[in-house]
Amino acid sequence: MRRKIYYSFLLVFIIAVSSFTLIKYKTIYAFKVESIDGGMINFSKFKGKKILIVNTASECQFTYQYAELQNLYSLYQDKLVIVGFPCNQFGNQEAASNEDINTFCKTRYGVTFPLATKVEVKGENAAPVYKWLCNKAENGVMDVAIKWNFNKFLINEKGKLIAHFASNVRADSDEIMKYIK
Repeated sequence: MRRKIYYSFLLVFIIAVSSFTLIKYKTIYAFKVESIDGGMINFSKFKGKKILIVNTASECQFTYQYAELQNLYSLYQDKLVIVGFPCNQFGNQEAASNEDINTFCKTRYGVTFPLATKVEVKGENAAPVYKWLCNKAENGVMDVAIKWNFNKFLINEKGKLIAHFASNVRADSDEIMKYIK
């Protein structure tokens, strides 16, 4: 009888630990964010594709990367989704409204990839998706400290974080393209 109770307890313990691990290291597919055009971006709709997540700003020395990101999206949208997250935490370089950001991106750079509403990407008020991206305790892969606009996070086809690229790494760089091609 004791052995049966012991094994029952052990089974419950293993299931509990497994469930905790699944919750702790969830995939990007667990997230939904508000789209800049009023809809929702549901990451679970991107299953089977790589996802490149970028914190963006309209008045940054790296703003030209919008053109590179759009080109990458146009070329590889059958296997890659790019999601931009406007952010005003670095040098007050994204002070515009969501509507103005959306207009700027579409008219100046022809952006057709999804854009989220303006968010914080670091600190206590960071958007939940960015808390997941930047904390190994949540993503199971790496800790990242975002220091400026246009940091890029690459997610594989199974929703797992696989790489981070700093602001100065261009979207069409060999560093990123080796994962895309």
